[in-house]
Amino acid sequence: MLRTRGLVREFNGFRAVNGVDLDVGADTVHALVGPNGAGKTTLFNLLTGFLTPSAGAIELDGQDVTGLRPERIAQRGVARSFQITSLFDELTLVEHVELALQGRDGRGYRFWRSDKQLRRYRDEVEGLLQQVGLLDHAAKQAGSLAYGQKRALELALALALSPRLLLLDEPTAGMGVEDVARTVELIRRVRAGRTVVLVEHNMKVVGDLTDRVTVLQFGKVLAEGPYEDVRNDPRVITAYLGESV
Repeated sequence: MLRTRGLVREFNGFRAVNGVDLDVGADTVHALVGPNGAGKTTLFNLLTGFLTPSAGAIELDGQDVTGLRPERIAQRGVARSFQITSLFDELTLVEHVELALQGRDGRGYRFWRSDKQLRRYRDEVEGLLQQVGLLDHAAKQAGSLAYGQKRALELALALALSPRLLLLDEPTAGMGVEDVARTVELIRRVRAGRTVVLVEHNMKVVGDLTDRVTVLQFGKVLAEGPYEDVRNDPRVITAYLGESV
């Protein structure tokens, strides 16, 4: 589903991503892990068009997407979440998802017709909110949600694009134990029929969810394989300052 070859991103001579070869199989959950500053989020930004590679290539389902803008990549079935939530506090959950669906269908610029246009999405909105466990909160303003619920809403907005490839940047960051468990179960549900790539620091989450793990260090691939193999790799243990992962 996703492949990179020799991917490089330089910032004033510093290589934040340095020759990364990545292969993500279709219908799998693939984790990108590594110490802070390893290049994980920079790699995510390259994969989704928010940054342009300095060198190398990116393929999506066999098609070259290197250097395409984010909206062009999204149109090819790619959606992502971000480390920091970015919602409109005064809009309801229904309004958020309606707008996401409107953008998906190319009606985002015809906002003066929105009342009429958005009604057509009501069933799909309810289905997406049900999928992420937020249907009972549909009429609430986003600003009133707990942190874990806000992350779930952002996932609903990503799913509104009907993505084949879903990229999640630290989906459990800042969550308590209960919210982490709910998020893991949610990702298990939404992975059906799609490929998921996630950046994650919680190694229990990685072990519970993923089929394959790529470990980055200093912008390079340090190790790759099933979770159990990677967590016992001496190079990985060293990269995490001698702590078992």
